[in-house]
Amino acid sequence: MDKHSKIYIAGHRGLVGSAIWKNLSAKGHTNLIGKTHAELDLLNQQAVETFFKTEKPEYVFLAAAKVGGIVANNTYRGEFIYENLMIQNNIIHNAWKHGVKKLLFLGSTCIYPKEAPQPMPEDALLTSPLEYTNEPYAIAKIAGIKLCESYNLQYGTNFISVMPTNLYGPNDNFDLEKSHVLPALIRKIYLGKCLEENNWDAITADLNNRPIEGINGDATKETILTILSKYGLVISSNAVIPNAERDLLQKSSDTTDCSHPLEMTNHKVKVEVWGSGAPMREFLWSEEMADACIYIMDNIDFKNVCPEPSAQSSLPEIRNTHINIGTGKEISIKQLAELIKQTIGFEGDLVFNTSKPDGTMRKLTNVSKLHSLGWQHKIEIEEGVKRVFQWYIN
Repeated sequence: MDKHSKIYIAGHRGLVGSAIWKNLSAKGHTNLIGKTHAELDLLNQQAVETFFKTEKPEYVFLAAAKVGGIVANNTYRGEFIYENLMIQNNIIHNAWKHGVKKLLFLGSTCIYPKEAPQPMPEDALLTSPLEYTNEPYAIAKIAGIKLCESYNLQYGTNFISVMPTNLYGPNDNFDLEKSHVLPALIRKIYLGKCLEENNWDAITADLNNRPIEGINGDATKETILTILSKYGLVISSNAVIPNAERDLLQKSSDTTDCSHPLEMTNHKVKVEVWGSGAPMREFLWSEEMADACIYIMDNIDFKNVCPEPSAQSSLPEIRNTHINIGTGKEISIKQLAELIKQTIGFEGDLVFNTSKPDGTMRKLTNVSKLHSLGWQHKIEIEEGVKRVFQWYIN
């Protein structure tokens, strides 16, 4: 890509897309295209075809997708498989149809089997059953890989698939119902700190920026407490109330604003974390993911990830040409929660709800192919958590 190449970033406002846009801009690229959902519905085949016919992008980063955590994946199974298939089918097909020079398709490491060897190499794909909770999303992403491979083999396109590990960073989704584990923990533990400090200004500001099930900072405190408790943010039932404050509460029992112990300071707050905390996860700073994507777009072609012809056959089977993108390092959910707690300064309790699903116990990527192609990460999880928390509160 040169500095004036027309580059379309599908999903340019999302976690990955916004990071790719920022990285390209910093590198001096001046001809970037991004469309909001209101401007271009990627589920609409005719609208996508019209866009490609009119705009004629030379390069495409396909970062648009319907994404979410374990709850959203398991609840909205139909939406996750349908919408992701439609988005990628429309874009990949029209990229071929309208002569795009190169396309980068972003998937996810959830494509790998539940019992895949650890760390997971690219050739573990389709070797055994998937994790049930995110099976629809994973199948859509596998279809995207195969669509890119098939178009490359039949039509001679240059479409590359990359499978990032769990990402986090600026513009992440902090919706408590639909977000991934790291941003959800950041927000829940931050709100827990606000509760223990009785900082209602911060709580209402947070809900005004990101309402929870339609409840914003204008709601009553009781309503806010109810919705927070639904998502595992509660005052400990055995919290100790100082005598002076107890007397004040009793004297003011006829006043709505003072009828709840949250009106006092130094409360014991509990933050619930789904599952046992034992699962291991790998996390990559989203802006490093963007850097890896641009590196691959600039330096790696489909031919570079195809197997070499062997002495036995000049036409080997072509599969598993996708590239894992990650750190090759992992941390348990319990360790992650404790790290976030320490970073934010929350003094309450973390409670692990073992009645909730853990999901896959381990999902570590084998990044040897990525390293052999010339790219490695630099930002470790401790630094990344500090950065994303500062971004969130700012």
